[in-house]
Amino acid sequence: MALFAYPKNEACIVTLEAEDGSVGHGYAAAFPHLGATQDGVAQAIDHICGRLIGNNALAIENSLMTVRASIKNNHAAKSGIDCALHDLAANLLGVPLHQLFGGKVRDRIPLMRILAIKSPADMAKRARALVDEGYRYIKLKVAGDLQEDVDRVRAVRQACGDDIGITVDPNQSYKANAAVRFSTRIEEFGVDLIEQPVREEDLLGLAHVTANTGIPIEADESASTPKQLMDLVRTRSIDAVSLKVSKSGGLRNVQTMARLCELNHLGCRMGATVGSQLLAAQALHLTACLPNLDYACELAEFKHLLDDPFEGLTVSDGFIEVPEEVGSGVRRRVGETRASNMSI
Repeated sequence: MALFAYPKNEACIVTLEAEDGSVGHGYAAAFPHLGATQDGVAQAIDHICGRLIGNNALAIENSLMTVRASIKNNHAAKSGIDCALHDLAANLLGVPLHQLFGGKVRDRIPLMRILAIKSPADMAKRARALVDEGYRYIKLKVAGDLQEDVDRVRAVRQACGDDIGITVDPNQSYKANAAVRFSTRIEEFGVDLIEQPVREEDLLGLAHVTANTGIPIEADESASTPKQLMDLVRTRSIDAVSLKVSKSGGLRNVQTMARLCELNHLGCRMGATVGSQLLAAQALHLTACLPNLDYACELAEFKHLLDDPFEGLTVSDGFIEVPEEVGSGVRRRVGETRASNMSI
């Protein structure tokens, strides 16, 4: 991506156990560009979880009040605990996780796959390979070099044909005026979305790009919390939001943000769930319950992961199936304790 290259994927797995021996797992991804390190996440989890001992395992909101009051920021740690609480409750109740969010409205979700920054020709080759596997939506990472980024988009469109949905993600690498020029240059290639073109704190720039381009603009880092999203809603600074469980502190906050988008006529989708199948499964269950998430979601990036500690999700012909097993629908690999690495 434009800001960082990650040779490995670091995270902490949170396991909560009830008195009857039932367990719930959560995956706390540690991404430095989101302000999280593995050591910091682990310390926060230890600090927070000590305060949850003795709580009613089914009183999720009560436990989340404790989580929110225990520490500021560190959304990654909070998201891992939030997901573990929901997974534990679903296992105790003997229901699929999606039942905790009102039940699913769809059985499978169309997938968007991410292309890491490479040369235009290499990205086009990789995009074509994904299309040949059955994926119908592609997201290109770009780097802030206008001409080379235009060449990347052109090459991918030519390789994939006109029927493939394309999103472009500069990862905050453009200034506002340059982002407008970039958007104008790539309109001819039928791009569906441009995700977070400017720095997350540049809200005026984000609004400027949104007002001066024909391609919908999607916020990612600028909309990490419900409060940040409401600020963008008030100023009509965006067209859509990329929702992420790790970024926003858990499933409950993402559900709130999706409802805010629905009420304010903004597009939204589940963004990159980079990490284990555990994280993807829990984001998938929530996605299946939200009627306004009708665009392709990034729920298959675990395909890059070597030595994933969890397994069980099914991807077929560009879609991912919503599990019907009790809990999150994935299982921990027997004897799996090693760190997991990424292969991009």
